[in-house]
Amino acid sequence: MSGDTLHNWQKKSKEKQKQYKQMLERADKNKVLKHLPDLHEEAFEKVDCLKCAACCKNYSPRFKTPDVKRISKYLGMKESNFIETYLRVDDEGDFVVKSSPCPFLGEDNRCSIYEERPSDCARFPYTDEDVIIKRQKLTLTNSTFCPITYYVLEGLLQKLK
Repeated sequence: MSGDTLHNWQKKSKEKQKQYKQMLERADKNKVLKHLPDLHEEAFEKVDCLKCAACCKNYSPRFKTPDVKRISKYLGMKESNFIETYLRVDDEGDFVVKSSPCPFLGEDNRCSIYEERPSDCARFPYTDEDVIIKRQKLTLTNSTFCPITYYVLEGLLQKLK
């Protein structure tokens, strides 16, 4: 993949949404999964999440029950206080943060609960797992704000030709 892949990536990503959608719908799942580890690793070498943090600034992970238990314990809070202080229930019935950016995101783009962060955060942007195909709408949305997702989709376009 060329060195300028990430140049003007947000504009390019918006323009290619239809192309990405068609690729993900038609792709052989096994071929995609075969390419993901290398593309994922390459993308993380090229993109510094600490310079971006768009995910933490604009979106919220789901806080599942084990996440709530673990994080509230880590913060020394009762689960009910943790929920009341930081979370709300979204349209899908999941706990998400009340405000953006995430209250655990520091000015240096570092997470104050990084070691205990929700599993959604640890797995994001799902570019090394089958979520990239299983949850195509999520993948397409992620490609508009996450340069790593964009990079991986661009790589798949090249490799699946």
